[in-house]
This record gives sequence, structure tokens and C-alpha cells, in this order.
Amino acid sequence: MLAGTGTIDHFRRSKIGILAARTNPTVPRESLRLINDWYNWLFAFDDAFCEGDQVGNRASALARALPPLLEILDGGGEPEDPFGRSLKELLHRISDSATPAQVDRWRTTVKEYLFAQVWEAANREIDLIPTPDDYILMRRITGATYTCFALIDVGGGYRLEAEEWHHPDVRALSDLACDLIGWDNDLLSWAKERGRDKARHNLVTVLATHRTRGVQRALEEVAAMHNAAIAAFIARRAALERWASIVVRRYVRGLEHWVRGHIEFSLESARYIQAWPTGTRWPQAG
Repeated sequence: MLAGTGTIDHFRRSKIGILAARTNPTVPRESLRLINDWYNWLFAFDDAFCEGDQVGNRASALARALPPLLEILDGGGEPEDPFGRSLKELLHRISDSATPAQVDRWRTTVKEYLFAQVWEAANREIDLIPTPDDYILMRRITGATYTCFALIDVGGGYRLEAEEWHHPDVRALSDLACDLIGWDNDLLSWAKERGRDKARHNLVTVLATHRTRGVQRALEEVAAMHNAAIAAFIARRAALERWASIVVRRYVRGLEHWVRGHIEFSLESARYIQAWPTGTRWPQAG
């Protein structure tokens, strides 16, 4: 999936394995390896298809690339390209570790992620910066975070039942965790994205364009939204603890690991830090 030594070196410096380890600090070694391989697939796909000039700016080209991947997710197809072959391998490995219901849940989130990339490509094609409401809704899908949440219980060796996954409290906490992770990523990746994609799919740019009319005020609004989401998460978690089983509580703890672990990873990864101007100072995470 990685074309050339330069791309491989970039991935090494990106330290994606740190993301897997930080967000899944208690899972067994083999489960962590599977999760890490999935994260690497996502980053490689994002670079090659979603941010690449040949496909990422053309919705029709990206849409034509999806059917072979969707066929693989449905259990068919004989992939010829590295992305298809590795996706098929990952599906088989997840199927070996998970129940059919867990596999279906992961498969559904991956399909949603793939279709959401067409939305982003269409925006790039016509140079559109989405509205805040549209962006906040779609950011939960385009970031592929739900595909990772779908593996929290698989990696942990337990099973979140369908009625628990879809419970309003669990869904609200998952959405809030998605928001926190996505908005943190937008803040940390804005410097990288503004030079390549005009950072059109970034909450800072979205707010600066449609609401605040300025980057500094947009940054302040993102910070306020972030604080409000944390408060909402804590309040909803308290409501959940009145009824939740041990399994549900373990899943919510997994969400918390993801929110915190993503920050730790981002402050170590050359993928983001090296994009900021020389002399940028980052506070040490406590």
C-alpha cells in the first residue's frame, strides 16, 4: 500500500503504532497487532485515495474505486490491488476474533466511512467549505473513528450486544467521543491541511468561514465547543452508570482511552507536529 521508500519513511515517522497502543492500552498483544494493522490501513487509504490529487479531488473517480472494496467487505471478490488484498486479510482476521454480529457492526461502519469519502471529494471538486451543521455531522463518519470504536470490545475480548451498542446513552457517549477526537485532530492538523487542502474539512476553517470570520475566534470557539462536549460526556456517563453492565462500562472506558490516547499520539507524530511552524511549543500532557 505504501509506494516508495519516502512514503514508508513518512509512515515510520508518523508512529501510527503509538496510536494503537495509546488508545488500546490493556488489550492482548495479538489483538493490538490486529488493531494496529487496521489503523495503518486507514491512514494509507486516506493518503492514497482521500488526499491524493488523482482521486481525492474527484468524487466520480473515488466512487468508482469503492465497489471492489465493498464487495470484499461483503465476503466476495478477488482483489488485485494491495488495498483490496489487505482489507480482505483484515476481514478474515477480525472474523476469527469476533462474533458474526461484531463483524457486521465493523463492516457497516467501514462502508459508512468509504461512502463519506465521496462527500469530501465532491466538496473538494467544487471548492466547497461545508456548513458547521453538515460538517459536525459528517466529521463523525469521515474520520473513521467509529470503525475503530467497533473494535474496542473485539480487541478487549468481550462482547457488546446490539441493544447495548445502540442504547441512547452509549450512542450519545460514542458521538461525543467522536466529536472530541475529531475536533482535537482538526486543531492539531490544521497547519498540515491548510497548505494542501485549504483545510476545508476542518472545524477551524468551517467556523472561520461561516461564523466567526476569523481564525483566532474560530480557534476559541472550537475550544469552547470542546469543553462543552467534555461536560456533556461526563454528565451522560453518570446517567449510564446507573444501569450499565460491566461490559458497557468497559466499552465507555475504551472511548475515554481513545480521547486521551489520540492526543498523546498526535503530540508525538511527525504527521502533525512537523507541519507547524518552527518554534511552535506544545504543552506536555499531564
